[in-house]
Amino acid sequence: MSAPVAAPEAAHLFSPLQIREIAFRNRVLVSPMCQYSSEDGFANDWHLVHLGSRAIGGAGAVIAEATAVEARGRISPEDLGIWKDEHIEPLARIARFVKQQGAVPGIQLAHAGRKASTDVPWRGGGPLSASAGGWQPVAPSAVPFDEHSIVPTELKVDEIHSIVEKFASAAERALEAGFELLELHGAHGYLMHEFLSPISNKRADRYGGALENRMRFALEVAAAVRRVWPERLPLFLRISATDWAEGGWTIDESVELARSVRPIGVDAIDCSSGGTVPHARIPLQPGYQAPFAERIRHETGILTGAVGLITEPAQADTLVRNGSADVVLLAREFLREPYWPIKAAQALGADARFPIQYARAFPAPVSK
Repeated sequence: MSAPVAAPEAAHLFSPLQIREIAFRNRVLVSPMCQYSSEDGFANDWHLVHLGSRAIGGAGAVIAEATAVEARGRISPEDLGIWKDEHIEPLARIARFVKQQGAVPGIQLAHAGRKASTDVPWRGGGPLSASAGGWQPVAPSAVPFDEHSIVPTELKVDEIHSIVEKFASAAERALEAGFELLELHGAHGYLMHEFLSPISNKRADRYGGALENRMRFALEVAAAVRRVWPERLPLFLRISATDWAEGGWTIDESVELARSVRPIGVDAIDCSSGGTVPHARIPLQPGYQAPFAERIRHETGILTGAVGLITEPAQADTLVRNGSADVVLLAREFLREPYWPIKAAQALGADARFPIQYARAFPAPVSK
């Protein structure tokens, strides 16, 4: 239950959005953010409170962090997982609560590839040896992320097929857990992105070389997931629209990828960037990645999400209003302010909705 605050005509940011059979109450989504707080992949009270508080805060959807489809696909030993049935019920508790608060419960399926087996960020994030709880990473090619990283094992073709099926099995578990939005992680230098980028993919078989070959793994994963993920539910794909590096993945290729996944049943492209090389020159400024979302949206017709240094309500509203993107996804700003949508709605003169339990904290009259 929530109480409305009377307001003028709603801002574009707070207009509802229908994707397939799922209604989003607004265009503000919580971006997946790794919490490095799991044991053996299990969600716990931290994840419930972290994700649940953003749903209480008024987000249109809350997407759980990069969740590994197999144990060796974790970034760190503390990553969230969905590679076994025992993971379902703790995740279901979160999905139920998020939905009860009016937000769409989502989860991101991921495989870290060559960037796996690292320590948590607050301990430096360096590679972990087997004696320290680490494991051998895998990748399209035996090319490490940097000189300090573990050299990954190049995946055999049958292993690639196995990982595709693990994404599909993870999607089935996500469905059983009650999630209504699925996002595939194809960004930030992790496995799917590693196949896409010529920097990390040096294969000479049907999974490497030409663009159609480098896209093959992403297309196979999307197709396998869509076969088990109901037609009534949305499927997103997060990409790094560019590597910001010479000889790497480009925005032109991202447009082609978006064109290719749309017929498979991907509904939206979540447009991030970078992550393949350690020292990319990224022109950081507010909304610096929004032009990628705008171009992909206009050239392919697929829905897009804008991410990256989006912090101000008017800035976010303008991105939706001018057609740069259909949704905005906030990450660090939600860490700083879990109730950002409520405050943004007030700032924009929109209908600010909050739990009835919080009504006495808001000065505006509450309609009965």
